[in-house]
Parts: sequence; structure tokens; C-alpha cells
Amino acid sequence: MFKIRNFHLSLPKVLTLGFIAIILFGTVLLRLPVATNTGHATSFMTAFFTATSATCVTGLTLVNTALHWSIFGQVVIMFLMEIGGLGFMTFTVMLFLFIRRRMRLSTQLLAQESLNLDNLSQLSVIRLIILLSFIIQFIGGGLLFIDFYPRFGLVKGLWFSLFHAVSAFCNAGFDLFGNSLESFTNDPYVLGIMSLLIIAGSFGFLVWQDLLLYHKRHHLSLHTKLALGTGGMLMILSLIIYLLTEDNLAQLKPLSASDRFMNTIFMAITPRTAGLVTFSYNNLSIAGIAFTMFLMFVGGTPGSTAGGVKTTTIGLLTIQSIATLRGHRDATFGHRRFTQENMFRALTLIFVALIILAGATLVLCATQNLPKTDGLESVTFEVLAAFGTTGISLGLTPHLNVLGKLIIMALMFIGRVGIYTVMFSILNADRQQKNYRYPEESVLIG
Repeated sequence: MFKIRNFHLSLPKVLTLGFIAIILFGTVLLRLPVATNTGHATSFMTAFFTATSATCVTGLTLVNTALHWSIFGQVVIMFLMEIGGLGFMTFTVMLFLFIRRRMRLSTQLLAQESLNLDNLSQLSVIRLIILLSFIIQFIGGGLLFIDFYPRFGLVKGLWFSLFHAVSAFCNAGFDLFGNSLESFTNDPYVLGIMSLLIIAGSFGFLVWQDLLLYHKRHHLSLHTKLALGTGGMLMILSLIIYLLTEDNLAQLKPLSASDRFMNTIFMAITPRTAGLVTFSYNNLSIAGIAFTMFLMFVGGTPGSTAGGVKTTTIGLLTIQSIATLRGHRDATFGHRRFTQENMFRALTLIFVALIILAGATLVLCATQNLPKTDGLESVTFEVLAAFGTTGISLGLTPHLNVLGKLIIMALMFIGRVGIYTVMFSILNADRQQKNYRYPEESVLIG
């Protein structure tokens, strides 16, 4: 608990207010005339929306990033992506490490809350997060430069390599090409590097720590096993479904068989949270759009740069459902039994997420000027893209009114900061348990 004069701020409130402060600071910078190519100040709503999208690593935009923003504006967006992707508390801890000062207990607790860690002993992962993140982005940028240098020259090639390495690793979805990655449909090298950066960012830092220390521990945590298992199954399922539903996609027909397969692999990776695309999703089949919505809802791994309800939540509830339907008392995975608290949090998360998404969809349908055909499809897709911090759009975002933009911004914020953090902040949640409990009684279910 943080105390400022007569105000008591819980850890979730500090985290929520911290992200809001970063967004507002980014808005001020993007409002400056120097941030645009025309030299004129950007409207408050456009700057506010862009700062929110960058900090919440989403990628939904109201203006073309390549054409509207100057180098200064693009640099601001890149730093917002980096801060939003790694979490502002990571940079706070980095400052303490740099000046070699010991963190106060309150700062340690805040960092623990921000990174979804179970206990303070796991704070050692922060040094790994900082080092690993910059190494991966540096290597990714260097590999992209090999392709970008002949295309754009030295200076522009370096800048494009750095910006897109950050955007891909942070799963942010911003690009400087004006059409995402549509110009690279026949470039498997660039798509391969971007895919690896997206996967690296969506793994989650605790998973990375487990993998890098496996040679010492010879053991993976249950969290890592579940995250990798669920992520792998989703990847295989996505590849199969997109191969079946999008085999006749007109935009892929002119490509060679190997390029079409590479684009399908990229298509299977990016909807989970990245937002970078190689073709317009307006041309997807209805089945493909429906499955993309599911992937955006799931998102990536907890503690990563991804949004959504997270892979471990879906994996845990799937295992619990199978165990219940088979008449088993416990849900087990990797010779371990999940805790009841895990089950309660997963169920609550799914329920609250569905309520938020349904409410946002209803309000948007009632307040926006939508086409008579496919209106609900466009709204639902946009809502899930914002909540999953994915950034893929069917083109609705620029046409929203002020209320619609605010709703999409709120969904992006909730998707990045986390439902529990935001809800605990709003409801003034007290995590201390009461010293009494009421008697149990059953009700009929199903």
C-alpha cells in the first residue's frame, strides 16, 4: 500500500495510474507540431489514441504512421511501444540497477505485481528481462538490416530495422511501410525474422528464464510447460485451419507454394497479439475471420508483451473441463495438480472478459454508424482486436465517433494492463482474507 498524504494507493492503482501517466505524456509529445510531417499540431484525440495504442502495444491507428508522423513522432511511438511492451516498472528497476541502489520493499512489490510474479524471489528475472529483450531486438534489427539496406539505403534501412524489430518483439503492430507487411508477401526472410521476434516477445519472460536455465535446473515449471504446450497446440491448430479455410485466398494465389506456406505460417502467428499482416483481413473467409477472433481473444503468455486472456488460462480451463467430463476430481498436467485459486482466477477472468467484450460490442452497435451488412462482424472483430492488443482491423477504427474511440482505447488499456489490475483498481479490492466463512450449500448446475 502506497500512502500519499491522506490518499492510500494500492499496487494495482499505482500500476494503472503509471500506465495512464505514460499515455498522457506520450499524447503531449505527439501533439507537438514537430511530431508531424506537415508541421501542424495533431488533434488531441488522434494523439491520445495513438499514444494509447503504442503504450498498450496494439497497433490500431487513426492515421497512417508512415505518412502522418515525422521522425520525432515515430521515435516517440517506438519508445512508447518499448515501455508498454516491457512494462514501465521494468525500466524503473533498470534505473535502480544502473545506479546500483537497493530498491525499497514497496518498489519490489510493485515490480512483482507488474510482471505477474508469484513472489519477490523471482525479481531476479528482471535483469534477465532487460538484457534478453535488448539482445533479441538488437539481433532482430541486425538481421532485418541485411534485407532493408539494399531496399532503403543506410540511414533509412537502419531506422526501419530498429523500429520494426521493436514493433515485432513488443507485439505492437505499428509499421512504417504504410501497408503493414503487404510488400513482403514474397520475402520469406523478412517474414521469418518478424515471426521469430513476435514469438520471442509473446513467450513470457518467466518462460524464457526457465528455458535459459534448463541446463542448470534440468526442470521446467508447470507454468512453462502449460504455456509452451498450449501455445504449440494453438499454433498447429491455427496452421491447419488457415490452410483449410484460406487456400483459395486471392492475394496468395500469385505466390509460389513455398511463399504461400510462409504467409500462412505468419497468418497463424500474428493474430494472437502482433497485428502485423501481409494482406487485408477483409478478404478472409467467414470461417477465417471467426477463428482469428478466437485467437485474438486468447492472446499470448502471461508476463509477456501479449494481450488477451492468455494461453495458460485457456489451457488450464481446457484441462479442467476434460477432467470434469471424465469424472476426475483433480485437473493435472505434467504430473502436477492445479490449485483451486488458479481455477477461480481463470474462471473469473474469462467471465469478466466476456462481460466487458459483450458490453463494449453492444454500446458500439448502438452508437456507431455501421453498414447494414457485416456491421456486427466489424464491431466484434474491432473489439477483440483492441482487447487482445492485436491491432488487426477490418477498417472500422478511423470511422468511429468520439465515444467509439474512447471505448476502443479503454479496451486496449484493459487488455495491456490486465483485467485484474484494472478491476482491483476500480473496485478498491482488498486481498486480505476474512477470518470467517459461511456454511457451504450446493446449487444445480447445467
